[in-house]
Amino acid sequence: MNTVTKFIAIPLGSLLYFLYSFIDNYGITLIVFTVIVRLCLFPLYANQIKHTSKMQDLQPKMVAIQKKYANDKETMNQKMQELYQEEKFNPMLGCLPMLIQFPIIIGLFALLRNPTLYIDNSSMLMAVHESFLWIPDLSQPDSWILPIAAGITTYFSFSMTQSQSTSENAANPMMKMMKYFFPVMIVWMGRSFPAGLTIYWFIGNLIQVFQTIALNKLKKKAKEEKEDSKKKGKK
Repeated sequence: MNTVTKFIAIPLGSLLYFLYSFIDNYGITLIVFTVIVRLCLFPLYANQIKHTSKMQDLQPKMVAIQKKYANDKETMNQKMQELYQEEKFNPMLGCLPMLIQFPIIIGLFALLRNPTLYIDNSSMLMAVHESFLWIPDLSQPDSWILPIAAGITTYFSFSMTQSQSTSENAANPMMKMMKYFFPVMIVWMGRSFPAGLTIYWFIGNLIQVFQTIALNKLKKKAKEEKEDSKKKGKK
């Protein structure tokens, strides 16, 4: 058992068991668990979106510098650093939220794929085999409905995240292909994963879609207020 995975999966397993001890329904527990985890990860996600949005705003200036100093790499790098300092922007910080989230996602994956491995309680042995809605056993794969639902939410989540990216990355043929390939892969994988894990993926992506919509509205409102203040300043 990987030490890092165990370090993350065991505390998350304790939270999962704590919720189940109150709710007494494994399917609903998974949904509540997913909401809590996503809310805890939201500041990281919001920071990532904020960083990407800032990168988009700087993109025209960055492109102008790249064109102007295309034959002088040293000066181009110097001008880029000056731009970053002027705008108080650190390009490396965009990777930080993803680096923090990655081990958490791996730990969640391990936990929900085999909960009894990380939860030392006999009641969970029966809980993971409970039925939920049309699913007779949450420890077994659901053939189509959940995987397709997970694939659809993955498509929308990936598309919305991609739209936040820089125009250069958004136009990348590989990124365009991944927008369709990744959801199909999730459907295929979801047909072999325990239904409980697919529920987490589906609900998690659904929450992320709504979080992105909310962030986009706030970002649009802030942009409009900024433009209004500029117009008032000119008057």
